Amino acid sequence: MRKTSIIGLFSGSTLPFAVALAVALASVPAMAQEKPVLTVYTYNSFTSEWGPGPQLEQAFEASCACDLNWVALEDGAALLARLKMEGANTKADLVLGLDTNLVAEARATGLIAPHGVDLAGLALPIAWADVDFVPYDWGYFAFVYDSEKLPAPPSSLADLADGKAEPKILIQDPRTSTPGLGLVMWLRSLYGDRAPEIWVGIRPKILTVTQGWSESYGLFTAGEAPLVLSYTTSPAYHQIVEETDRYKAAIFPEGHYMQIEVAARLVSSAQPELAQAFLAFLVSPAAQKVLPTTNYMYPARDIGADLPQAFAELPKPEKALLLPAEEAAANRDAWIKEWLAAISE
Repeated sequence: MRKTSIIGLFSGSTLPFAVALAVALASVPAMAQEKPVLTVYTYNSFTSEWGPGPQLEQAFEASCACDLNWVALEDGAALLARLKMEGANTKADLVLGLDTNLVAEARATGLIAPHGVDLAGLALPIAWADVDFVPYDWGYFAFVYDSEKLPAPPSSLADLADGKAEPKILIQDPRTSTPGLGLVMWLRSLYGDRAPEIWVGIRPKILTVTQGWSESYGLFTAGEAPLVLSYTTSPAYHQIVEETDRYKAAIFPEGHYMQIEVAARLVSSAQPELAQAFLAFLVSPAAQKVLPTTNYMYPARDIGADLPQAFAELPKPEKALLLPAEEAAANRDAWIKEWLAAISE
């Protein structure tokens, strides 16, 4: 699918959700007057009323005798920045919303604890054997376009980087956004040291750069620009919820960069058993079937007939790209500076 020397992917130790939850509950005094609180740092679209957060919270709290407390930030890159700033003093028990471009850097902080979850049921497009990070969904970055305003979208990344001022596009800042960082990695994986000149070619088309995905996609659906950096799965939302195929993903022959989103528990967690139980729950069939129609990504396990037909009909790239996590971490700052210099000239 892409460069397959990915992160050292998961081989987790085993602790099924039911067992993990029993262990967590056993640690709570029978006569406790207050429920334990599990604090999860994530991104704001995950906790929105239409995101998976509310449904997952209700389902987990029904079994855990705990309160699930979401702390929402702009995007995945902002999550890592917050954790690095807070260090061992963080109040988070879990972080949910990093991706494979950020896991090596997150691991290097020393804040991440082994997950201890059985991941044998995963059905990702790559092998996964990492003992620290639990993948919960995945997808491909893509430019989504409004077919009513742009009947002939760019046919390739080279077409997008033609130096012309139209059509206008909305992208996200790689310093705060995982899709924004994904685009940086996408161009680097394809063009290597030529990436700066590709950015210069794209620059005239950029209408604005937002901090996170939610803001840019909102501007897109409001009609501010006919193209937005998003995912190949984003049109499924419009098909399922709005019953329209107006919005489509432009599939490029050069290939599309993959994103695998992950969650992890923290070594400083005050609720380590509950944190482990939540990670096990996150990859359970009950939680996984929630994700396609709330987070609009592919689930990390095969959910069979629970996967909406709209997902089965989505076009998929013929080539998938993904840089090794260590390479992404080692070059992230330099490539972001490269991006900033190219679009700021």
